[in-house]
Amino acid sequence: MSARINPSILSADFVNFERDFGSISNADLIHIDVMDNHFVPNLTFGLPMVARMQQVAPKPLDVHLMIEDPERWAPGYAEAGAFSVTFHAEASKDPVALARRLRAIGARAGVAIKPGTDVEPFLDILAEFDQLLVMTVEPGFGGQSLIETTLSKVAAARRRIDAEELDVWLQVDGGIDETNIERVAQLGADTFVAGSAVFKATDRAAQIAALRDSANRGCSHR
Repeated sequence: MSARINPSILSADFVNFERDFGSISNADLIHIDVMDNHFVPNLTFGLPMVARMQQVAPKPLDVHLMIEDPERWAPGYAEAGAFSVTFHAEASKDPVALARRLRAIGARAGVAIKPGTDVEPFLDILAEFDQLLVMTVEPGFGGQSLIETTLSKVAAARRRIDAEELDVWLQVDGGIDETNIERVAQLGADTFVAGSAVFKATDRAAQIAALRDSANRGCSHR
């Protein structure tokens, strides 16, 4: 299995999305951060903009909903064609029911947890999801440094995924760059959101390839 690199467009030029999409065409998926200025203290874009991105993006969309009331809003992103829709456990009334609804529409269903949220309650229900996203920074803004204490959750989730032979992607988002991606992969992550680490590069495609190579080295040394 090759590690997946999903650049976050939170670090892209919001006026030139189509151009910037072209610069990351060797990514595995394109990570879309949807924020409502309620669940997190930032506002990005909503369903109409994401639906338009779906039409022009060269890769499938990995939508991360940092919003209140995901039961109301998440299905719309799946219906718009998003490949993966991840919502926050802290905002959901019934994460399993919502995941099942997203899957029924045809999207991969992901659940995300903030740095302060315990992963243990979700380990027994991992099979209900296609992806677990461990936030390695506080959600809301790009460019933050990885919080080291979150990595124990990555390791715990990997142990359970492997022990039960689950087909669940283990994603990390926040502060991932060339200095730490190999180590985080060795702990168990297989899907990496990288924003500024990709978009700061002059050659973004080369940076994506380098990050993937480093992550694959980590995966091979588990």
